[in-house]
Amino acid sequence: MTLFETILFLSAGVLTGIVNTLAGSGSLITLPIFIFICGLPPQVANATNRIGILAQNIVAVKTYHGRGHLPPIRHLWWFIIPSMLASVVGARIAIDMDEQMMNTTLGIVMVVMLIVTLLKPSAWLRTRDLEEADPSRRPWLNIVLFIGVGLYGGFIQAGVGIFMIASLVLVSKYDLIQSNAIKVLLGLLFNLPAFAIFLLAGDVHWGFGLLMALCQAIGAYIGARFADTHPNAKQWIRYLLLAVIAISAARFLGLLGS
Repeated sequence: MTLFETILFLSAGVLTGIVNTLAGSGSLITLPIFIFICGLPPQVANATNRIGILAQNIVAVKTYHGRGHLPPIRHLWWFIIPSMLASVVGARIAIDMDEQMMNTTLGIVMVVMLIVTLLKPSAWLRTRDLEEADPSRRPWLNIVLFIGVGLYGGFIQAGVGIFMIASLVLVSKYDLIQSNAIKVLLGLLFNLPAFAIFLLAGDVHWGFGLLMALCQAIGAYIGARFADTHPNAKQWIRYLLLAVIAISAARFLGLLGS
């Protein structure tokens, strides 16, 4: 990588840690970096991306828990078990997919995420006490939703945070900060079996992955520390994310040159 590309890589890692901790979809930044800057094949980029996700989520979970935003683990089994089991299936699908199909899939995913990111449901902005949320009152709906989350997260990961937050806010009635705390815990847990599948398949590039992981962990610490005191920080991140998603979607779908 050139000096400029190295700076871009490191900056993207820190930004991704912040984005993933505050909202989600930071993988829509790192996947294009791994593919277009580092030159990794889509399957290897998808697998390598999990190292940073695990690192940033460990840091974010610890920080969110310390600030009292994470519910007791006994309230979260409706989300944890379905997503962890389904992520193994999603990872296997990703390993068996050819490069052209993976590029097309990533492009379609990014178009969908562009639309989702443009939307801003007012329900996401409400503040609630943890006691007001009750994930157990719609158990089967939560199980179905988080089977889908696990399948998608194991498969690609990019944008899965948006789906998790939407489910946690609109169905289980957590507020945005609480949902982010639960999201990073789930992202840590269901990526463990998925990463094991990718690792056994030999698709992980440790050099790029560990360097990105260090940067993402720094970003996760920054994001989690300021999530509840600087709620408007998500606005500029959202605008940047929209630009990254739009450009990346065009690249993956072959609308822009390499």
